[in-house]
Amino acid sequence: MAKKVIEVKNLYKTYFMDGGNSYPVLKDINFTINEGEFVAIMGPSGSGKSTLMNTLGCLDKPTSGIYEIDEQIVSSMNDDQLAEIRNKKIGFVFQGFNLLMKRTLLDNVCIPLIYSGYNLTCQHEKAKNMLEHVGLGKFTDRFPNQISGGMQQRVAIARALINEPTLILADEPTGNLDTKTSIEIMDLFTSLNKEGKTIVLVTHEPDIANYADRLIYILDGVLHYDGKVSEFKGKR
Repeated sequence: MAKKVIEVKNLYKTYFMDGGNSYPVLKDINFTINEGEFVAIMGPSGSGKSTLMNTLGCLDKPTSGIYEIDEQIVSSMNDDQLAEIRNKKIGFVFQGFNLLMKRTLLDNVCIPLIYSGYNLTCQHEKAKNMLEHVGLGKFTDRFPNQISGGMQQRVAIARALINEPTLILADEPTGNLDTKTSIEIMDLFTSLNKEGKTIVLVTHEPDIANYADRLIYILDGVLHYDGKVSEFKGKR
């Protein structure tokens, strides 16, 4: 039986405005993601996909419903508990790379290890191995402004992997890259998925979503489609 990495049950997210007005963003979302899946989340602008991603990443809390990672109910956790889940269970990859420009690539990859109890020697050893894994083993002492955008995204992926997370969340990871580099980055994600990594990717680009096996399509805050990417007939 496949191991559940994510389970979302009856998830709602509503923003409450000044004056008592409410703005529902997510409405009764339900799905399960198993270990080793590669899932793309799509939807038009304003559909709620970014809010869903923030919820999955424990960056935002649902208004109601249940969200579990590794069978831990995180939807009711406090901020400190959520921070620990983010550090140990989730590896983030963002469109803007989010690297520290004044730190070497090695130091950037080490950042999630600072709160994990590893000494400096172990941190550097793990970071070197991870940079090697993403094809940047010869660039450990470079700074982010000395490498290309595609290489910076590889560093961000290495950083996301360093704590051996349960889940990799990628938010528009090719949004700042040209077509050739985007293909290289998506090939890397595909390779990582074949190694058994569970990947959830938010994108507005159908060509990028096609790298995933499964598509979750959000429309007006409602889960409109959940199935194989190849069988989706809707408008992307």
